[in-house]
Amino acid sequence: MIGLHPRRQADPAAGTAPIGGINGGDGSGAIIELQGVSRVYDTGRVVVPALEEVNLRVERGEFLAIVGPSGSGKSTMMNILGCLDRPTAGRYVLDGSPIDELDDAGLAALRSRSIGFVFQSYNLLPRTSALENVAAPLAYQGVGRHERTLRAGAMLERLGLGDRLHHQPTELSGGQQQRVGIARALVTDPAILLADEPTGNLDSRSGAEVIELFHELHDAGRTIVLITHDPDVAAAAGRQVHIRDGRIAA
Repeated sequence: MIGLHPRRQADPAAGTAPIGGINGGDGSGAIIELQGVSRVYDTGRVVVPALEEVNLRVERGEFLAIVGPSGSGKSTMMNILGCLDRPTAGRYVLDGSPIDELDDAGLAALRSRSIGFVFQSYNLLPRTSALENVAAPLAYQGVGRHERTLRAGAMLERLGLGDRLHHQPTELSGGQQQRVGIARALVTDPAILLADEPTGNLDSRSGAEVIELFHELHDAGRTIVLITHDPDVAAAAGRQVHIRDGRIAA
């Protein structure tokens, strides 16, 4: 076990940082609501419907897997859920905020506050230490350098990487790089952890370790949305939603 605990305030003097728990609210109710959401891509020559009238509700503290094959619409779903794209039609309410009421700056602020991203390809900054990679999102939020370093170091310690703080990505295994990516996603204490094929580039052992880490985070109260094509990975979640041809199938 790696010592995950319910949400608490950072204590710079002690070098602690938030890790588990739920950001805001009373721990109940929906944190994600999609109501009749559609996304159409118009190239000027052809119109491609990627999502069609999707309804989805995710409760606070839930561990949900969105499952679908290539071309099913799950990447578009991830972009919508992550506020990286907007629906063409329908309504999306994230952490109490209807995104259609936000301008681009407001949407970016909501994304930064509410969502921590974990990517298949890790997306770590090259030639940059694990500590600096994890601290980077805090810089965008205006956190001072000293506190950034303390919080990033504490998060890496909790994820079992205390002896890798100053290693660059090329000096880390795939599993270690993904743990750095998860630490970076968690360091701002987001309401939701959104993971896109997080085990896709890992061997079976490292993949199992990442899934076990998700279980520990979920047990601590974290809301997790996992997007995958792999039914074995999806089986780790408490609930599965299957998407096919842009529609929720089950």
